[in-house]
Amino acid sequence: MPGRNADPRVARLLRYLVRMGTAFFGLIVVSAAALYFMSADERRRLAGTTAVRLADVVRIVRAGPEAHDPFHALLLERARRLIVTPVLAGISVWIWFGMLFSSVTPDAQKLIAWGANHAPTTTNGEWWRLAAYSFVQGGLFQLLATIAALLSLGIVLERLVGRIAFAAVYLSAGIVTGAVALWTVPATSVTAGATGAILGLYGLLAAVAVYGYLRPPRLPVSPLAMRRLGAGAAVFAISLLFGDGPGMAADVAGLLTGLAAGMLIARGVTQQTPGVLRSAFVAAAAIALVAVAALPLRGTIDARPALSRIADVETTTTSEYAKALVGFTSGRSSAKALVQVIQSRIIPALKADRARIEALHGVPNEQAPLVAAARRYFDLREASWRRRAEGLLGSNVKTLHDADQAERTALAALEELQRITSG
Repeated sequence: MPGRNADPRVARLLRYLVRMGTAFFGLIVVSAAALYFMSADERRRLAGTTAVRLADVVRIVRAGPEAHDPFHALLLERARRLIVTPVLAGISVWIWFGMLFSSVTPDAQKLIAWGANHAPTTTNGEWWRLAAYSFVQGGLFQLLATIAALLSLGIVLERLVGRIAFAAVYLSAGIVTGAVALWTVPATSVTAGATGAILGLYGLLAAVAVYGYLRPPRLPVSPLAMRRLGAGAAVFAISLLFGDGPGMAADVAGLLTGLAAGMLIARGVTQQTPGVLRSAFVAAAAIALVAVAALPLRGTIDARPALSRIADVETTTTSEYAKALVGFTSGRSSAKALVQVIQSRIIPALKADRARIEALHGVPNEQAPLVAAARRYFDLREASWRRRAEGLLGSNVKTLHDADQAERTALAALEELQRITSG
């Protein structure tokens, strides 16, 4: 194990390798147990099936699928090399490794530091996050699921509709998903991952299927392409079930964006690659839609840090009163002097702190109850101090008792507010 002064990035890498090694060892143990409990005939059948599969893989690698797949031959004719797909996947991998060695903690702050979508950050001048967050993956499985889906889709779609159209749909669906997430998830949430962008590509795939297979001239049917797409979709579907995405509404927005863009772009896809102008129009329309949807949210804040500072003023004013009370109980000062501290220092401090909270702009709807709770505390606390001053001036025990009760109620309200804002 590394020493206390070891580089924390090395320590994180070692912990990650240990977890991966443990998982791999567990897989070996489970596989060995399964083989042990199989009958001899079952093991022979498994070995035979594995040999056949390996032979198929070797045959495809040697001969190339285009030799027996007209659809794949069409794809290679339009574009032999993939460019956009590996670039998109490579950016996600590069960012994931950067996060792995990052010293930023906790995880939410690490995601934000690397470009995740976060309303108080995005809507305060960092709108580029609506595109960048799609490349920030929250975990290894999310990264692998994204790459599996992206590669299976890219092999078909990038070649069929062209690199510009493929990239335009991916980015358009991603930024629309991010904009919808700003409206539909709590403002303090952190959104990361390419779920919306990938769903946009599946929408594009659906549009290609409509134009390519429902009316002539039709694209060739390819069992190989369907197997590849199915494998990528299966892994991606599992990530949707167990992952923490931007929410159903945002995911649907990404899917519909890809479908709508595909219906515009993929017309005539059986004869030729769609033109660049249609792809540019799709991207421009997505940006305009996002501007209309997201700009009203500009200036969104997280009010919790400002609300948590109320406790500092409570501590300061309570301490100041306690010092003045010592002078009063020792006979060095009068009740009138104690009341003067309340009226000239404590109550004005409360009013100033309340004005600070009232001046907050861009408070998200889900935090409005917190601001209302802060107002309730200020009302109760100011009333308790005024009641105490009244009791001191009149030497009225009942009034002082009422002040104590009001103080307890106010402090209970503050304690509840602190619990929520620090949660």
